[in-house]
Amino acid sequence: MKKLLIAVILSISAISSAAFAEIKVGIILGFTGPIDSLTPTMRDSAKLAFTEASNSGSLLGGETITVVEGDSTCVDADAATAAAELLVSEGVVAIMGADCSGVTKAIANNVGTPNGVPMVSPSATSPSLSGISDIFFRTAPSDARGGPVLADEAIKRGYTKLAVTYINNDYGRDLADAFNNQFTSSGGKITVSAAHDADKGDYSAEVAVLAAAGGEALVNLGYLNTGGNHIIQESLDTGAFDIFIMGDGMIGKSLVDEIGSENFAGSFALKAGNNSDGATRFNAIAEWNGLVGSAPYANESYDAAALIILAIQAGESSDKTSIRDNIQSVANAPGQIILPGQIRKGIELLKNGEAINYEGASMVEIDENHDPAGAYAIYEVVGDDFAVAEYLE
Repeated sequence: MKKLLIAVILSISAISSAAFAEIKVGIILGFTGPIDSLTPTMRDSAKLAFTEASNSGSLLGGETITVVEGDSTCVDADAATAAAELLVSEGVVAIMGADCSGVTKAIANNVGTPNGVPMVSPSATSPSLSGISDIFFRTAPSDARGGPVLADEAIKRGYTKLAVTYINNDYGRDLADAFNNQFTSSGGKITVSAAHDADKGDYSAEVAVLAAAGGEALVNLGYLNTGGNHIIQESLDTGAFDIFIMGDGMIGKSLVDEIGSENFAGSFALKAGNNSDGATRFNAIAEWNGLVGSAPYANESYDAAALIILAIQAGESSDKTSIRDNIQSVANAPGQIILPGQIRKGIELLKNGEAINYEGASMVEIDENHDPAGAYAIYEVVGDDFAVAEYLE
């Protein structure tokens, strides 16, 4: 009788442990720094996917995801590396992030690769990250593609002479190079291409250089909260430029609130985006949960988290190497298409030995360099915020 009682107690203990089993996954984004107005929605979008998996009761037979957060700062590589090391010390098996290209590269090189921790970034777009490590993946397309798309849009709108300013980091330099090369090869002229630093008190000297070179519009490939905004304001105040062509780092309601919507007539920006069934489903899910699904990199963040979840199930393990080895397989054909809100369905199919093709909200398809094919949208200011003006093929 005593042995039977012990056996029952052990059995109950095992069931209880399984019920509270957890898999730790990191989220590292710039909760301080130049894109701090964007990252809360990115984090919460990723958490939607992690919660969906936890609530399914199906992931590895009932395990749940516990999120551990870190601050990349977006701009401080040392701080980002230290934050990522803390996540690893907490036992995370994968990282959703980072965000800005420079800190993402630092984390991948100094933390992710040495510790074998797979990373899926929703927003790091520098071409220098393509194929950087077997642990690094992303759901946002490379600027090697985005720069030419933005340049083609400028040509299509009739611009022939443009001045360019860019944030002095990997993101800005690479995007400017890609834009400039495409614009000039299409017959346009770049009057000046000049870097600017973040968080300066005065950008009058930078704007004076741009104004002296002239152009029909100013291409601003900076960040909306730490310099790019001040360059626009200075340009307007001095009459240097009144039309702005912008990269994704400039898209955000806070910029419109600061500058005023009336000052963006004729201006436009480019960001990854699409109007697929997956994007429509995600927008509805986001709205139901109090989020704006069309916010910058919200859908890519949900998708980054979903890839980690489905890779865990595909390998039937939360082992870091297994996750790394299965991300690409769940992201690509062949297999049943999985969209936002269907994570449980994807898990169940994988449990039954069936292949899946996670397309998600951003039409995920991961190539041999671990980059997505991506799709783009043109944004313009409508009312008090940026809104999609056109989806591009």
